[in-house]
Amino acid sequence: MLDQLDRVQRLRLMRFVCSFAWADLQIQPEERRFVSDLVGRLELEEEERQRVKGWLEVPPSPEEIDPTAVPHAHRRIFVDAIKGVIAADGEINFEERSALELFEMLLRGE
Repeated sequence: MLDQLDRVQRLRLMRFVCSFAWADLQIQPEERRFVSDLVGRLELEEEERQRVKGWLEVPPSPEEIDPTAVPHAHRRIFVDAIKGVIAADGEINFEERSALELFEMLLRGE
């Protein structure tokens, strides 16, 4: 399914994934591995990889994270990737769960 994403959507996905990795204000090693694996699966170019690396050092700004910009056809891909990153360290805390619930509500237009 990841092959359905164009360059813009791949970067948008990674921006969301990285922002959710920051939901509890720290990036766990398991989350870094998840992000790295996803970057590999998406076959990002070097410039794109560097952008993702930057988002793991400093989270994307809230203005860069707009759930309404996620195309309807790709929403399941985004939700699945986000669930993957927040579960990567073996525990989903309150902040992560709340952020995911809000994201899903915004995708549904609630």
